[in-house]
Amino acid sequence: STSTFSSGTSWGGPGHGASPCRHETNGTGLKQTISCIMIVKDEEANIKACLDALAWADEIIVVDSNSSDRTADICKANPKVKLFERHWKGFGPQKNIALSLATSNWVFSIDADERVSPELASEIINSVENPSFDAYAVKRKNIYRGRWVRNCGWWPDEVLRLFRRGAAKFSDRVVHEALEFKGPAGTLENPLEHHSYNGAGDFIRRVERYSSLGAHQMSSRRKRASTTNILGRTALAFIRSYILKKGFLEGRAGLLIAFSTAEVTFYKYMLLSEINEEKEKKS
Repeated sequence: STSTFSSGTSWGGPGHGASPCRHETNGTGLKQTISCIMIVKDEEANIKACLDALAWADEIIVVDSNSSDRTADICKANPKVKLFERHWKGFGPQKNIALSLATSNWVFSIDADERVSPELASEIINSVENPSFDAYAVKRKNIYRGRWVRNCGWWPDEVLRLFRRGAAKFSDRVVHEALEFKGPAGTLENPLEHHSYNGAGDFIRRVERYSSLGAHQMSSRRKRASTTNILGRTALAFIRSYILKKGFLEGRAGLLIAFSTAEVTFYKYMLLSEINEEKEKKS
């Protein structure tokens, strides 16, 4: 059967210490190598700490979408990075480009605002040297303003990230892409740190981006939205995050997360309605 896991790009520190010691083989005499892959745009504030925590990887594939800041220069300063410039095609297609450029036995997909701890790095290495599965999910430890958010549906936030090259690929969706693979997946115990939001401004920027991408994606799949549908989905999104997922236990952060989740839902379906209206006028 085919399993689908979110790759964790959508709604959701400093570098770590020395990288763990790397073993050479998996008991078969063949060295197991790991490619870390990521897609980036204007990530100078995050990229160095992320790369510094990937010293254990055999190669780091970075696909940059015409960054206007120092992202490319920071990547070029890291000897393990192989930097490629590609025009933006959407999250899924862009990640498949990065995957196609990887050359190692195993692939670990990561975002620039995520950090691999030495403990997780050791677990990744041990998992590829003695694999029980062809793919592994990791738990994401979502951090907001230096604080671990355990509610709102943000924990354990399992995302499939480690897989044998050739065993999985990303869906072609422009947003909310997923990794698709055949067979069961394991789950690593040590979490992946996710430093995605440092303040309300980050939420505002992502509301605009994800609602627009989501609306166009739904329109391409001929989805529709009535006024009642928009109101119902928006209310449900807030209730699910703030009440059912216990966001109220997170104080102000929980309220912000729940409201932003509802906002994305509202604008996504409102934009979908407007896009469909424009299409009907032209037809």
